[in-house]
Amino acid sequence: MESEEYKEMRAKALAQLRSGESLTGKNGAFAPLIKEFIETALQAEMEAHLDAEERQNGNKRNGKGTKTLKTSTGQVEIETPQDRNSSFEPQIVRKRETILADNLEPKIVGLYGLGMSFRDISEHIKEMYDVEISHATLSEITDRIIPKVKEWQNRALESLYTVVWLDAIHYKVKDGGKVVSRAVYNVLAINKEGFKDLIGMYISETEGANFWLSVLTDLKARGVKDILIASIDNLSGFSEAILSVFPQAEVQSCIIHQVRNSIKYVASKDQKVFMSDLKKIYQAPNKSQAETELLNLEETWGKKYPVVIRSWNNNWKKLSTYFQYDDQIRRLIYTTNAVEGFHRQIRKVTKTKGVFPNDMALLKLIYLATGNISKKWTQPLQNWAITVQQLSIKFGDRMEISL
Repeated sequence: MESEEYKEMRAKALAQLRSGESLTGKNGAFAPLIKEFIETALQAEMEAHLDAEERQNGNKRNGKGTKTLKTSTGQVEIETPQDRNSSFEPQIVRKRETILADNLEPKIVGLYGLGMSFRDISEHIKEMYDVEISHATLSEITDRIIPKVKEWQNRALESLYTVVWLDAIHYKVKDGGKVVSRAVYNVLAINKEGFKDLIGMYISETEGANFWLSVLTDLKARGVKDILIASIDNLSGFSEAILSVFPQAEVQSCIIHQVRNSIKYVASKDQKVFMSDLKKIYQAPNKSQAETELLNLEETWGKKYPVVIRSWNNNWKKLSTYFQYDDQIRRLIYTTNAVEGFHRQIRKVTKTKGVFPNDMALLKLIYLATGNISKKWTQPLQNWAITVQQLSIKFGDRMEISL
């Protein structure tokens, strides 16, 4: 049978829920429960403290103090036990602590994920709650996401991804007292339903085809059986690494990277005209016309810039993959802009970090930033219904559509 006290608390809780008032604040229905829990825990800690070593020194209880404890949802008045020698160091609510730091964990992690430094977070918490939280405490709180980072990195993946962009972003990290470079390898993908997802994030000392091979092998081990189209930069050996793991994949090298690399070897006085001739190649309506324009480029510039022309001819197979598709798919795959755009968003968060203290600090922040960025990935790509039908026609049984 319900007591009158319980009925009263339930009625008060329901009323506060309806009105939007805090259930755990000073006048909240649940405040007495929180108060009772904390005070009971403090009494138990005092008993353990006295039993352990203090009573032989003549120490004993010496009344109680009071403090207002701030939580993320309100304030609670609690009684704190005291001892004669003032040697009691409570753990659930530490001395001079007027706020439960763990209640602020979501806020602290959220601020950290926006790129704020521990100093900035500490100042923000001080301003908002009038309490100081040390850098060590902030570090301990943000470190709690490390298991989540590792779990996310090793999560199972879908068997098929339609388009995958692969690129690396570079940072400085402390290692053994030295500042070294690190490459963070990111794999951005589109699944059969047209949704974007970062399916891989890895860290290495440098960017190279050998490490990309280990990345692709890991994707396969996590469940990826097939990739339809892979969009990459012009890193040597990259295409071969992809095809060794996913032999049926279509590989498209980034046109923009190729153009940038070409212009670096063209004299400034020729660049405007040379670029005009280049555009006729990659903006051609079809592959046949593009190859005609490539021959024209060689005829016009081949003697003056043979290295540039040779590069276009040698890479033509993987540069021209996108001509198989209509404009909608071409725009998706002819550059690595999708993953580069993602990296620009990451840079906005990490730009205040000159050097990261270690590799995990770097991965931790990128993971949190990715969580914020991916909140916008809630809808399929625009016109995906048309795109998926074209992919189904092109790839047949590899891209089945469920109706």
